[in-house]
Amino acid sequence: MSDATPDATSDLTSDLASDLASDDSGAARRRRRAQFLRELNEAKALRERVKPRQARAARMRQQMRMRTFRW
Repeated sequence: MSDATPDATSDLTSDLASDLASDDSGAARRRRRAQFLRELNEAKALRERVKPRQARAARMRQQMRMRTFRW
Protein backbone atom coordinates (compact mmCIF):
# COMPACT_ATOMS: atom_id res chain seq x y z
CA MET A 1 0.00 0.00 0.00
CA SER A 2 1.25 3.47 -0.76
CA ASP A 3 1.27 6.43 1.56
CA ALA A 4 0.14 8.80 -1.19
CA THR A 5 -3.02 10.59 -0.26
CA PRO A 6 -5.15 12.55 -2.71
CA ASP A 7 -3.61 15.73 -1.23
CA ALA A 8 -0.07 14.46 -1.90
CA THR A 9 -1.05 13.54 -5.46
CA SER A 10 -2.57 16.94 -6.10
CA ASP A 11 0.59 18.58 -4.69
CA LEU A 12 2.71 16.61 -7.15
CA THR A 13 0.38 17.52 -9.99
CA SER A 14 0.45 21.21 -9.07
CA ASP A 15 4.28 21.11 -8.82
CA LEU A 16 4.45 19.57 -12.28
CA ALA A 17 2.01 22.14 -13.65
CA SER A 18 4.02 25.00 -12.14
CA ASP A 19 7.23 23.59 -13.64
CA LEU A 20 5.61 23.45 -17.05
CA ALA A 21 4.14 26.94 -16.67
CA SER A 22 7.48 28.37 -15.55
CA ASP A 23 9.10 27.22 -18.79
CA ASP A 24 8.67 30.46 -20.72
CA SER A 25 9.61 28.95 -24.08
CA GLY A 26 9.34 25.60 -25.75
CA ALA A 27 13.09 25.51 -26.34
CA ALA A 28 13.81 23.66 -23.08
CA ARG A 29 11.02 21.18 -23.77
CA ARG A 30 12.34 20.55 -27.30
CA ARG A 31 15.86 20.12 -25.92
CA ARG A 32 14.65 17.56 -23.35
CA ARG A 33 12.62 15.76 -26.03
CA ALA A 34 15.60 15.61 -28.39
CA GLN A 35 17.77 14.20 -25.59
CA PHE A 36 15.11 11.62 -24.75
CA LEU A 37 14.81 10.53 -28.40
CA ARG A 38 18.60 10.23 -28.73
CA GLU A 39 18.75 8.03 -25.64
CA LEU A 40 15.79 5.97 -26.84
CA ASN A 41 17.44 5.32 -30.21
CA GLU A 42 20.69 4.42 -28.46
CA ALA A 43 18.85 1.97 -26.20
CA LYS A 44 17.09 0.39 -29.19
CA ALA A 45 20.41 -0.02 -31.00
CA LEU A 46 21.99 -1.58 -27.91
CA ARG A 47 19.05 -3.96 -27.49
CA GLU A 48 19.36 -4.99 -31.13
CA ARG A 49 23.08 -5.74 -30.72
CA VAL A 50 22.60 -7.63 -27.46
CA LYS A 51 19.45 -9.59 -28.34
CA PRO A 52 19.02 -9.48 -32.13
CA ARG A 53 16.41 -12.24 -32.23
CA GLN A 54 14.14 -10.62 -29.63
CA ALA A 55 14.65 -7.19 -31.22
CA ARG A 56 13.65 -8.55 -34.62
CA ALA A 57 10.55 -10.18 -33.14
CA ALA A 58 9.65 -6.90 -31.41
CA ARG A 59 10.06 -5.01 -34.71
CA MET A 60 7.81 -7.54 -36.46
CA ARG A 61 5.16 -7.21 -33.74
CA GLN A 62 5.29 -3.41 -34.01
CA GLN A 63 4.94 -3.60 -37.80
CA MET A 64 1.95 -5.91 -37.42
CA ARG A 65 0.35 -3.52 -34.94
CA MET A 66 0.86 -0.64 -37.33
CA ARG A 67 -0.57 -2.62 -40.27
CA THR A 68 -3.71 -3.55 -38.36
CA PHE A 69 -4.27 -0.14 -36.75
CA ARG A 70 -7.33 1.71 -38.04
CA TRP A 71 -6.77 5.42 -38.67
